[in-house]
Amino acid sequence: MAFKGEDHLDSLSFPVQRMHLIQVDSVQRWMEDLKLMTDCECMCILQSKPISIEKDEQNELILSSQYSTCDNLQLLLKRAWIISTELTRIAQKLEKNRWQRVHSMTVRVNCHVHSMINEYNTSSRSSSEEMHQLEKLLIDKCSEFTAFTERCLQTEDEEILKSMKSCVNETLTTVAQYFGQLIELVLTQEAQNLLRQIELSGSLYVTESAISSLFSLAQEGAHLCRIIAKEGGVVVLFKICRQDCFRCLYPQTLRTLASICCVEEGMHQLEKVDGILCLADILTDTSHSEATHAEAAAVIAQITSPHLTFTQHLSSFLENMEEIVTALVKLCQEASSGEVFLLASAALANITFFDTMACEILLQLNAMKILLAACSDKHIVDTPYSRDQVVTILANMSVLDQCASEIIQGNGVQLLMEMLFEKSSSGNPAEAAACERVQQKSAVTLARLSRDPEVAEAAVKLSCIPRLIKLCRSPTERNNSDSVLVACLAALRRLAVMSPDGLEDSDFQQLVKPRLVDSFLLCTNMEESFV
Repeated sequence: MAFKGEDHLDSLSFPVQRMHLIQVDSVQRWMEDLKLMTDCECMCILQSKPISIEKDEQNELILSSQYSTCDNLQLLLKRAWIISTELTRIAQKLEKNRWQRVHSMTVRVNCHVHSMINEYNTSSRSSSEEMHQLEKLLIDKCSEFTAFTERCLQTEDEEILKSMKSCVNETLTTVAQYFGQLIELVLTQEAQNLLRQIELSGSLYVTESAISSLFSLAQEGAHLCRIIAKEGGVVVLFKICRQDCFRCLYPQTLRTLASICCVEEGMHQLEKVDGILCLADILTDTSHSEATHAEAAAVIAQITSPHLTFTQHLSSFLENMEEIVTALVKLCQEASSGEVFLLASAALANITFFDTMACEILLQLNAMKILLAACSDKHIVDTPYSRDQVVTILANMSVLDQCASEIIQGNGVQLLMEMLFEKSSSGNPAEAAACERVQQKSAVTLARLSRDPEVAEAAVKLSCIPRLIKLCRSPTERNNSDSVLVACLAALRRLAVMSPDGLEDSDFQQLVKPRLVDSFLLCTNMEESFV
């Protein structure tokens, strides 16, 4: 169980800190949390005095509650996030000996804990004995904590306060431990209940509702995904994907699997149930809908992500790679929307990192021609994110000598030149980062392909050299990205070898002749007015 550390600040670093940290406007977030923050004391008192209701009304409440499992869970997670934040702030105030603030915040935490437990027990039909014991331990310890901090207000003797501070610290640590264990147990129980519904229910509606709730739970972060995986979530979901009667639920099920498989526990479970084979079967089965194929591609993209460090055990992937890659190329070619293309191309891009043999398979499948053609359709390749996937594939394929002729035939040099001008239109940080990656990878691809004289000549004719110089000298053109700068310097130097007459003497002396690190330092220190 979590929170076995000695330091109470470490004790607070449990999964709830990550929960519900949705990136929304701060005022909007404050408005959402305001009711929970201000009503906690009166709610605590009111909920401790249940009002009897008529039998019919009680049945009505129970019936309605089964449709709001997700809402109840979200309320629990919000309340838990508030409590964890308050506990962290108490620790900070305690360090500064702000006893009045410590006590008032302790009272507030006490109320929130009571409210959270009452709200959960009201909405939950079943609770284990272990949970009831933890609830009692937490409530008792919160009451003790409140009484302790109140006694600290009744003295001004520094020595007494100093001796009491260690006891308060210890109590805070215990509260955090009990709270973390309770939340862990609640979330585990919720995951178990949902998985039980999915596994045992023969109803399409109940299964769909449970999968939807499980997906919402998985969206709360990696820790929740670990809980779901440990409770057998991947196994249960792949059972759904192997039953024809649930075909209409495949897209939703696969989307949930993609979320869970972001953690190592999920990947291990996927390997144990031959998940790769199941995904390959879905991708190659033409009777499935495009939505199902797209979500299967999303799972492939997730499990082959180069950012994950635990893909080594996916030995079965290599056995099925050729048919998976073939199906993904076909999905890219026939994609009816930008979203479908993005998912399929992201999976292909990740696979090219995963194994070099994938690049050779892509070459045999004329993938270069298909991807280049797709880029000319603005309805399909419609965002920097899609272009990022395409240029990633091109960059990884460009290590093969045969790629140069494919690039020339498909007018790929022109596309790479256009990608050097990639710029965010919205100013969104994620989009700006994607634009940087497009610029960087297009420069890398040019540098690799320009070892072929025909590609280098085409690049020179399309004025790639002036654009690369501009990117090197103007920080705003590359969004102040150092990685773009290094890639552009490398591409410029390769083209300069093939066409030395294309550079001014000052450009040659500053950007080509010195060591790469010296040119890099020169460009990073340039002012805009220099250009």
